[in-house]
Amino acid sequence: MRHVIVGAGPAGVVAAESLRKIDADSDIVLLSGEPEPPYSRMAIPYLLIDQIDEKGTHLRKDAGYFESKGIDVRHGWVDSLDADKHQLKLQGGDTLDYDKLLLATGSHPVIPPIPGVDRENVHTCWTLADARQILSKAGAGSHVVLIGAGFIGCIILESLALRKTHLTVVEQQDRMVPRMMNDKAGGLIKRWCEDKGVAVHTDTKVEGVDQGTGGHPLAVKLDHGESIPADLVIVCVGVASNTGFLDGSGIRLDQGILVDRHLQSSLPDVYAAGDVAQGLDFSTGNYAVHAVQPTAADHGRVVASNMAGRPQLHQGSVNMNVLDTLGLISSSFGLWMGTDGGDSAELYSPERFRYLNLQFEDDRLVGASALGLTEHVGVIRGLIQSRVRLRGWKDKLKDDPTRLMEAYLANTQAIGHNAQVLKPA
Repeated sequence: MRHVIVGAGPAGVVAAESLRKIDADSDIVLLSGEPEPPYSRMAIPYLLIDQIDEKGTHLRKDAGYFESKGIDVRHGWVDSLDADKHQLKLQGGDTLDYDKLLLATGSHPVIPPIPGVDRENVHTCWTLADARQILSKAGAGSHVVLIGAGFIGCIILESLALRKTHLTVVEQQDRMVPRMMNDKAGGLIKRWCEDKGVAVHTDTKVEGVDQGTGGHPLAVKLDHGESIPADLVIVCVGVASNTGFLDGSGIRLDQGILVDRHLQSSLPDVYAAGDVAQGLDFSTGNYAVHAVQPTAADHGRVVASNMAGRPQLHQGSVNMNVLDTLGLISSSFGLWMGTDGGDSAELYSPERFRYLNLQFEDDRLVGASALGLTEHVGVIRGLIQSRVRLRGWKDKLKDDPTRLMEAYLANTQAIGHNAQVLKPA
């Protein structure tokens, strides 16, 4: 049996390791589209602030690690998939046969249709090659414009600010991280960044990247008329699944590769995991792409079991983000924006940069967002994933949302042999 895994990010690496644990004898080929050893994109910000070197980004640090596990790491790009032949065609003309195939090809940065975005000194921040370019140009005192203040943009924002650049952030939505924070929390993040010396323009569009003047190679033109001088422009406006090589393969696609609860695609013996897989959303019951590392690792474990002939259902991934923006921690979980007819609780303390919002459906917690509060992260996820009924604790949380730990213990912890449930005080 030959298992071929296309993509050497967290989903692909975890799947390869899990397959080897289950199946000691099969061939496992891990195909990476980049020349470096398998690495984590989430480690790139630490590289940018010199906390680690490039080796520190590697998913497995020991020399010879993959060889010791009998995992054959190769490098190359896939041109096309022929499912009838169980064969991949690689760039350069080589082919690679498989018995079971996992597509863990991840995602790529979206490039907006902005005039001048293809100029020199305009980059994304997605690969180690991107990081090398940024490191060479984003020195102390350099002028940097970051287009996009979503999740990825705010991760890069911190690195650029810590490199002591003159940083300007431009976000076309009315708040920062609009896909994980509401206007109150997003507004607090903006004020926090401005207090740290970062210029932030929300509800603003970039009209073009022009030739610069006065010693700066670029000028970023905004829709309200201002032009910002820049030595470096970084574009972080979102990502899209890597599915282009699947044109003509017959596989079902939407936002990503559509998979069932076994993470199998519409093609026999072809599976998908990670950023490219449109799998079950725990909160909605619909199918969505959750491009976060915990989902990728979870997919990797589940799909390996199914590829090895041990059926396992994917229970669905919780939409979850945790972000550190210059020391201010924000997080969102599940249906953080609420549901039709649902109920909510809120704590808002703008002078202390504290925010907590809980979203309920009946007496279950289905979503939450928090800012400046970290002690409840595990409890929030536990309450959402357990779908526990809060009963009288819902009203207690509406009065004081910070009593999450008490609510969790009261409704999930059995007391003695009788498994009595604590009542709210």
